[in-house]
Amino acid sequence: MSLRRSAFLLLMLSFTACFAEERPSANTIITNAHIYTVDANHPTAESVAILGDKIVAVGTNAEIDAWRGEKTQVIDGRGHLLLPGFNDAHVHFVPGGQQLDSINLREAATPEAFKQTVADRVKKTAKGEWITGGDWDEQKWNPAVLPTKELIDAVSPETPVFVTRYDGHISLANSYALKLAGITAKTKAPAGGEIVRDKSGNPTGVLKDAAQGLMYAKIPDLTHDQRVRAAKRALAHAASVGVTSVQDMNPSYADIAVYSELAEKGELTTRIYAAPMLEGWNDFAKIGVRRAWGSPYLRFGAMKTYADGSLGATTAYFFEPYTDAPNSRGLLSEEMHPISAERERLIKADAAHLQICAHAIGDAGISTMLDLFQDVVKANGTYDRRWRIEHSQHLAEKDFQRYADLGVIASVQPYHAIDDGRFAEKRIGSDRIKRTYAFRTFLDNHVRLAFGTDWTVAPLAPMWTIYAAVTRATLDGKNPDGWVPEQKLKVSEAVEAYTMGSAYAEFQENVKGSITVGKYADMVLLSDDIFKIQPAAIKDVQVEVTMVGGKITYRK
Repeated sequence: MSLRRSAFLLLMLSFTACFAEERPSANTIITNAHIYTVDANHPTAESVAILGDKIVAVGTNAEIDAWRGEKTQVIDGRGHLLLPGFNDAHVHFVPGGQQLDSINLREAATPEAFKQTVADRVKKTAKGEWITGGDWDEQKWNPAVLPTKELIDAVSPETPVFVTRYDGHISLANSYALKLAGITAKTKAPAGGEIVRDKSGNPTGVLKDAAQGLMYAKIPDLTHDQRVRAAKRALAHAASVGVTSVQDMNPSYADIAVYSELAEKGELTTRIYAAPMLEGWNDFAKIGVRRAWGSPYLRFGAMKTYADGSLGATTAYFFEPYTDAPNSRGLLSEEMHPISAERERLIKADAAHLQICAHAIGDAGISTMLDLFQDVVKANGTYDRRWRIEHSQHLAEKDFQRYADLGVIASVQPYHAIDDGRFAEKRIGSDRIKRTYAFRTFLDNHVRLAFGTDWTVAPLAPMWTIYAAVTRATLDGKNPDGWVPEQKLKVSEAVEAYTMGSAYAEFQENVKGSITVGKYADMVLLSDDIFKIQPAAIKDVQVEVTMVGGKITYRK
């Protein structure tokens, strides 16, 4: 070897040594784990190093051990599964926090249990306060009939009660609440809503979709302190189930103000992308806010709108009548009356580069929204919009390809499939259910999936979400091998939809969604390996550690 070449090699070794000495130690190392990265370029690993709020290295235990320093926190994964943090693409966050402390009617398996639960709550409720929340489900009852005010009037004579079905599209008011709201036999239902009436034309207490607004206008709004408490409850609960990011659908401006306050104090432990109602699009556009604008923990620029109602409320809008309600095809939402006004809002919001998240459930509701999206393209041209149809539950065959052609994301909630699967065929027949919660068909048509829960409508529970997508075993136990089993997903597909899929849906795939160098250190360590256990056991897997931005937000 020449003298010149030897000198060069010595110089390079010296540079390498200096670099090694100057490289900072990791703040945290998670070692001895089974890491599923959701990164196609580096799908598995054993260890990950974190510096600040970012991932700086992913590799074997030996490779990452080089990042260890005197002050490095080392977490032994004990061979357990480490995943990117779950990103729930559709929640109602402050209502979720409220729900944790409100009346719970979801477990009321009979009308009598429903009545008793209300009676018990009335005894604990101060005079003048409203009883709200509830999340009842009449499909658990035999027969499965909607409750009426008569069921609860006797136990709540001077307490206003307005409790909501778990899907949020039907609520029940007692007579006292109806009186306070001025709802009588003469009250006309607003467009996109229904006041259910008895044979004499009197309200039964059941209000559907837009008609619920007649009551909400009379219910006192949350105080600032109540809203802060609800947000903090939601944040703690999200951490406990491994949810590191949420996409909050139709929050109030007061909710967003609370998020901003918590973010300023460093107390926002879940990343939030807020999507308030489309009617307020100009509030954001006039100050130049565009999609995905903001900070790592709080961003804006998505807007929520509605096309129709829900299957459970028979207000999802279909081309053909309901099988069990042949006089109804459902309802187009209040926003769609007139449809020309909705079209104008969409065109203007889109021109301002605001992202559209559209609730659409019935096949005609979905198709109508796709028609509107096509109108927007004609008006504004083509660019990377990442339109989303929230729920995307029941499709016409022709519309799968339209999703792909328009680049529409199917923002879906698999838990709804194992819930609605108890009664969907009775409601819409054997043919339409073939295209219901059609996760596999979406993927086959190259449509991107983003997973969420719709909390409070369903539990904020990633393990149940993955279990539902993989097994499609309905909650009533009647379909252990899967309801419409050809639509099942693989565990890997479900995990990707819940991490990278949701990140893509909020324009954040370059900073989160996978365990990749340079991305935020948002991760969750699980008690069991969901890739190896029986699918039926996935719902029982526990979260051991949740980490957001390199900080532990939950440890079991």
